[in-house]
Amino acid sequence: MDNLGPSPIVDGQDMASGRKAKATAMVTAEATPTPAELGYAMPAEWEQHEATWLGWPHNPTDWPDKLDTIRWVYGEIVRKIVRGERERVRLLVNNRAEAALARRYLSRAGAEVGEVEFIVHPTNRGWTRDSGPVFVRRRVGRQCETAIVHFHFNAWAKYRDWQKDRRVPETAARLLRKELFRAEHAGRPFVIEGGGIEVNGCGTLLTTEECYLDPKVQVRNPGLGRREIERALERYLGVTRFGWLAAGPVGDDTHGHIDDICRFVDRRTVVLVRERNRRDANYRPLAENWERIQDVRLEDGCRPEVVPLPMPAPLHFDGYRLPASYANFYIANEGVLVPTFNDPNDRVALGTLGELFRDRPVVGIHAVDLVLGFGTLHCLTQQQPAGGS
Repeated sequence: MDNLGPSPIVDGQDMASGRKAKATAMVTAEATPTPAELGYAMPAEWEQHEATWLGWPHNPTDWPDKLDTIRWVYGEIVRKIVRGERERVRLLVNNRAEAALARRYLSRAGAEVGEVEFIVHPTNRGWTRDSGPVFVRRRVGRQCETAIVHFHFNAWAKYRDWQKDRRVPETAARLLRKELFRAEHAGRPFVIEGGGIEVNGCGTLLTTEECYLDPKVQVRNPGLGRREIERALERYLGVTRFGWLAAGPVGDDTHGHIDDICRFVDRRTVVLVRERNRRDANYRPLAENWERIQDVRLEDGCRPEVVPLPMPAPLHFDGYRLPASYANFYIANEGVLVPTFNDPNDRVALGTLGELFRDRPVVGIHAVDLVLGFGTLHCLTQQQPAGGS
């Protein structure tokens, strides 16, 4: 292994056997208090992070003929996140050989490898936003503490290979010694993905009907309607107000994740993607979201301020359209990472977000190859908020 300074490699599988009794005691079922009942809530993404979780890319079906290119994109992502050493990266790898491979790529890309913790936990894919740990936080006296909610990832109710990914929150809880809450409704596992929800950290959550209320396509929670889903999210994420938009862009493999559509940039302001070309297939569904947002109210009863974010020109690969969207940005401690697509609207999107995020730089990450996997920066990342214990 290259001599690149301290970069711990933690074996999640070894920890599983060594701490089995402790992990069992930490698991909380629906019969015991939920996170909301214990004072936990999901913080906003722009709040201070302890770390960002990523999964090293290894599945060639996600990026056909592009896997090596994607590894270099990861190098740039990690380099931007750990800049200034104010945020660590916790990187899931399949084994120690893959950790050594990742270390070489990251080092050559100029990333601070000493700020990367390599966690051995085999995964099916690398979409950590959806399969990774979802953190909630509460204040205890003058201190904050965090816990993890397990939302039982099932590959967007579309693919059969999800079993390794589903165990990521359990490994995270053992590694970090955090309490793990298993989300349930009426005694059954409750399924959502991190990319399907957007919160302002003050009690408001946005999502889409296409993703979680469609009764036939990619049904995560059969038999549950709007009220049941809202009730589960209230219990596990500590939210009190909901905004349901309509649908996502064409080509979205997740069937309507909110993180390609509408994002909070502060507690009262959202950016919402808009397609100006009336002949584009995205024009009508995205226009409906602009109608729906007028009815959304924040936790204090006020309307959010809505700022338009453009869409890039259509991107295609092998005859199908890709879900390219500037809304799939990631807010790290040291910057806002925005996907760019070699498009004239790259400049518009970066300028819009630069005006909204005055406390950290807004930087573009080339994502024409990345979006071949049907997702970009936000889909790959999962923030771990700062919290004392």
